Amino acid sequence: MQTLPKERRYETLSYLPPLSDAQIAKQVQYILEQGYIPAVEFNETSEPTTFFWTLWKLPLFNARSTQEVLNEVQSCRSQYNNCFIRVVGFDNIKQCQVLSFIVHKPSSSRY
Repeated sequence: MQTLPKERRYETLSYLPPLSDAQIAKQVQYILEQGYIPAVEFNETSEPTTFFWTLWKLPLFNARSTQEVLNEVQSCRSQYNNCFIRVVGFDNIKQCQVLSFIVHKPSSSRY
């Protein structure tokens, strides 16, 4: 059994090794299949007490493909490379965020 190096944990999936681009795409596909509305958010810090992140553009209400969401993630990465970036899924029935995961950490070039 491998123990991950001690580092700060963030949110959903943070106890797993960093996700590859293909794994991120599968998570985004899950968001779309469940009928959730994807959105991209960024923030300079990921402190647990920071509840409000800045929304990158508007939520992707009309997103039909994974690639549309990944293109927005890439645009946000290029604009705000020094920030944490996460993808969130909103449930329009429950009127709340049901999942989120970080797709970019500023200290890492890959993830």
